[in-house]
Amino acid sequence: MALPQRLTSGVLSRVLAGVLDTLLPPRCLCCGGAVDRQGGLCAPCWSGLTFIAPPLCACCGTPFDFALEGEPLCGACIAEPPVFARARAVLAYDDGSRPLVLGFKHGDRIHAAGAYGAWLARAGAELLADADLLAPVPLHRLRLFRRRYNQAALLAQAAGRQAGRPVIPDLLVRRRATPSQGGLDRSGRRRNVKGAFALRPGLEPQVAGKRIVLVDDVLTTGATLSECARVLLRAGAERVDALTLARVVKT
Repeated sequence: MALPQRLTSGVLSRVLAGVLDTLLPPRCLCCGGAVDRQGGLCAPCWSGLTFIAPPLCACCGTPFDFALEGEPLCGACIAEPPVFARARAVLAYDDGSRPLVLGFKHGDRIHAAGAYGAWLARAGAELLADADLLAPVPLHRLRLFRRRYNQAALLAQAAGRQAGRPVIPDLLVRRRATPSQGGLDRSGRRRNVKGAFALRPGLEPQVAGKRIVLVDDVLTTGATLSECARVLLRAGAERVDALTLARVVKT
């Protein structure tokens, strides 16, 4: 008697996972040490991560120390509302998460994208619930050539699979190679990325009237995501949200 397809698929998945673990022993996504399963973290690295959870600023997702009534906003969003509607992040960008983020961004640990996609789907559930599509922050072609992959595109594709939402990896283009944002203050970051992004020609119908989630690895001041959101809103997007693996949390 033939076994149900769901049962045979489950058995096959477990067999393949066992073979993979034998050929490629599981490694911690952060430090590369041995762990029990693929896509996992060792105990020290896990304990060093700060996962962002409510209560949050309803707009930018900055965590609050205590709960407030309604949909509270942080002081920064009250003083100067960002271009994007909402932003959410998985982790606080600090000494614990920095090796994880940089290992993925510069260290070729692209196998971690699947696990990070699951994290993003959970952290951004409210953004993804009615989103029409996801799009990554683009790299300039020269930087993409040197790095060989766009970490934001890998995150967007992984999160899109988890959430069942389409991804357009080339929706935006980076028109010029901007210097690194590292070391720049908020105003310097804005000047650095001003006019650096554009909608890829011919994709206007993919944007008009759509609810779009921008995906990137880290939110620092929001300058890059705001500039990308501005391009999409000018092209007729109904709403633009931002979802990142990590974000700087001011203390």
